[in-house]
Amino acid sequence: MIRARITGVGSSLPPRVVTNDDLAALMDTSDEWIVQRTGIRERRWVGPDVATSDLALAASQEALAAAGITAQDLDMVILATLSPDHEFPGTACFLQAKLGLVGTPALDVRQQCTGFVYAVSVADQFLRTGFARRILVVGAEVHSKGLDVSTTGRDVTVLFGDGAGAVILEASEARPDSAGILSTHLHADGAGATDLWLPAPGMAYERFMSADLLAQGLHFPQMNGRAVYVNAVRRMGEAVLEAVAANGMSVEDVDLFLFHQANLRINEAVTERLGIPADRVFNTIDRFANTTAATIPLGLHEALKAGRLQEGMVVCGAAFGSGFTWGSMLFRW
Repeated sequence: MIRARITGVGSSLPPRVVTNDDLAALMDTSDEWIVQRTGIRERRWVGPDVATSDLALAASQEALAAAGITAQDLDMVILATLSPDHEFPGTACFLQAKLGLVGTPALDVRQQCTGFVYAVSVADQFLRTGFARRILVVGAEVHSKGLDVSTTGRDVTVLFGDGAGAVILEASEARPDSAGILSTHLHADGAGATDLWLPAPGMAYERFMSADLLAQGLHFPQMNGRAVYVNAVRRMGEAVLEAVAANGMSVEDVDLFLFHQANLRINEAVTERLGIPADRVFNTIDRFANTTAATIPLGLHEALKAGRLQEGMVVCGAAFGSGFTWGSMLFRW
């Protein structure tokens, strides 16, 4: 039996730190207002010439080095992002080219904040079926260039940062206590699609983009904060319970939780609802804000660097995002 094992982890963050006070100089907000509602103190934003594929490349190179392999050893590249370099082709193709690969399959996953969990699940299937032996899975985002940096867009803009995280997944023989992905669980409910979305540009309109759409501000993200909060707390909690139950475990058997970093209040509510000790939850939102598809791999790398991951530990990642989409992954380190 084959199990997908994480053999390398990497991340990439822009050097520019944008504090809450920096945002307060651009819109009607304050450090106290943002911290109280989100737990965010600062985030990273890219410079004008940096694209999503650039952050993905740096994270990928670090993950490859950690795994002791080169890009030429990869059988597939999977990139989760909602902020592609261009509308098409997929950003995974740009990343593939920057890695110096030719012919290697490259696939984009567009499942927003749940994108990395979806991408790992897709990679897990390819590895289990023997289609591939080594797959690069990346979550990367550049949000800063698409935000409404004004008081009108404040409620969304303060939440997001730029960054990337990557893992190398390799096929290995599964033993009862061996490291690797134990299970993944995916869900969606399109009834909530317009509660968190980017309305324009799009082919649903007479024209893909128009002056009228721009005038209405439909090219900026829009969010029903209350609906997102309620559903995120409920669905992430359900996803965690689904993952542990599928493996004959309980919440108490999980050593570390890596929740999607959308809002500290959401993660605290899930933690309380499931009775998880706070010291078993690893959060990065105070430093990096919401990097959507990158939050879980970024958190994984930060936890590794902080010494929070030890061999044999059981780790649960869970996410909720636009779509609505949600899911979980349980793995042994």
